[in-house]
Amino acid sequence: MYKKFFGLRENPFNVNPDPRFLYQTRETQEALACLTYGIQRRRGFVLLTGEVGTGKTTLINKFLDWLRGERVATAFIFNPRLDVNQFLDCMMADFGIAGDSDPKSRILLRLNQWLLERYRVRETAVLIVDEAHNLSLEVLEEIRLLTNLETSTEKLLQIVLSGQPELKHKLNHPQLRQLRQRITLRCNTARLTAEETQGYISERLRIAGADGGPVFDPDAVATVFRYSRGIPRVINLLCEHALITAFAEGRRPIPASTIETVAHEFELVTAESTGAQSSSDEKPTPHVVESLQNLAVLMDRLRRSE
Repeated sequence: MYKKFFGLRENPFNVNPDPRFLYQTRETQEALACLTYGIQRRRGFVLLTGEVGTGKTTLINKFLDWLRGERVATAFIFNPRLDVNQFLDCMMADFGIAGDSDPKSRILLRLNQWLLERYRVRETAVLIVDEAHNLSLEVLEEIRLLTNLETSTEKLLQIVLSGQPELKHKLNHPQLRQLRQRITLRCNTARLTAEETQGYISERLRIAGADGGPVFDPDAVATVFRYSRGIPRVINLLCEHALITAFAEGRRPIPASTIETVAHEFELVTAESTGAQSSSDEKPTPHVVESLQNLAVLMDRLRRSE
């Protein structure tokens, strides 16, 4: 739709967690290093947390690309609203271990045998659970018990739990104290600074094939930061709709006024207008979350119309 007008090969602010578009700040580099180290050293449990929209799933997808390149067996659970048996079935299926709906005892015996076989040839298996803050206490305890699959010196199964800050609060539950004690490494994603926001936008435009001409005015980028407060998902929301609006109006580069218009449409406010300071504990409002979901639908329609 607007790609030719702005000299792009693809949509730079797609809502999908495409690992090609991961913008590596100091925090993301440290998180990737932490995840990589945890797996290579067989540390057992690694915890990744971050606020809504700060790029956890994109980071996980980048990590999964690396694991597959290293031929590491992976099971990726992206819908954690499962009971224990459903969770185990999904994990086994993703690992490619045969057997459907067996009793839990047989599932665990088969998993242990499979892990031992991989361990004997020095191969690793990794279980990654996204949106882990939605896991029930019962399933979290079952995951903890999976770490009992071990030799005298090393864990057979490496586990990554990724979720919102609520996950850390959930792990403080007395029932999960054993699990909390087994987490050996912790890392996190964070909001972008004003400088990182500029770099984030420029890098996504570059990857999408920008021809070098200005797409956003510097004031527009500053306005994106003010309204997004450095949350990548909200940056994508503002920039995507700004591209659509500017294309319809035949405007390039995109001015700050277009960002203002889009922000008002989605009822976004700046920290200054609310009298609040931007902090790592703030969350997008429910309206913004709904808008982000609507954006995914809109983008599907736009792609079908091209």
